[in-house]
Amino acid sequence: MLRLLSLLQTGRHWSANDLAQATSSAPRTLRRDIEFLRELGYPVESTRGPGGHYRLVAGRALPPLMLEDDEAVATVLGLELVAGGDAGDRATAEVARRAGDKLRRLLPTRLRRRTDDMLAATEIAPTTPGIPAPALLTSLTGAISRQEILSFTYGTADSTAMREVEPVRLLRLNQRWYLFAWDLHRRDWRTFRLDRITGSLHTGGPFEARQLPAEDLVSHMEKHFRGMPVLTVVLIIHASTSVAASTLYRLDGSLEPLTGDACRYVAHVDSYQWLTLVLALSDLEFTVESPEAFREHLHRSASRLLRATQ
Repeated sequence: MLRLLSLLQTGRHWSANDLAQATSSAPRTLRRDIEFLRELGYPVESTRGPGGHYRLVAGRALPPLMLEDDEAVATVLGLELVAGGDAGDRATAEVARRAGDKLRRLLPTRLRRRTDDMLAATEIAPTTPGIPAPALLTSLTGAISRQEILSFTYGTADSTAMREVEPVRLLRLNQRWYLFAWDLHRRDWRTFRLDRITGSLHTGGPFEARQLPAEDLVSHMEKHFRGMPVLTVVLIIHASTSVAASTLYRLDGSLEPLTGDACRYVAHVDSYQWLTLVLALSDLEFTVESPEAFREHLHRSASRLLRATQ
């Protein structure tokens, strides 16, 4: 039965003879086993005649999956990367944690011990910026597949405005998620960071596909980003890496543990204003290591804010 299910989950169209031979069973036994799988909820489709075959199709519910040893270990570790290392959407991390716990409870003892040893010996740093909320990804991918115009509120370091676009791709570059779209007001291709899209998404009418600026959008955008100035700021945050990762509104770089209650934050940003806003929202104590320009920027900003209290 397990061998039969494993074969069907490959997606191949199996003739009755091939499937019976692969499972070392008689045709009558094969038919009985197929019916038993259907009773368990596996939607096994069959066709009769000279070209008849069996195959597993998508059903209404998710039946148990048959995973090889390496597949099971890779799945557990992949879910742990999302749950333990995600500095983005907390709901996504919680869903991944629940799924990982369920799978680990079903693993044979030898595999559970193997995955537990790997997880115990591994410390996963928070990813930047993490996985976007599933609801946002679902809305964006739906609009892309249906070729529907999207409007949303988009915030930058300086302002917030409504944008109306024709969405075509989701890109993940430099540990960030972007929407690549044609901006209807600017009449040009633009990228929008998903973590800066706020509020509800609104869909409009359909649009016709345009000629993309390049076949390989990832390489195209990497060349574009290489031409943009990047500012590097190094801070000592007086909190543990886990506290800093969960408290910072946005992570724009890497965290390196120093002691139990201190870590080094190397941030790569496109403006000092944006990092200042993130640090102010976090309410974390920190010290500037470099550069001097950012220290001066904070001094000017703090002096202006203090003057407002007089």
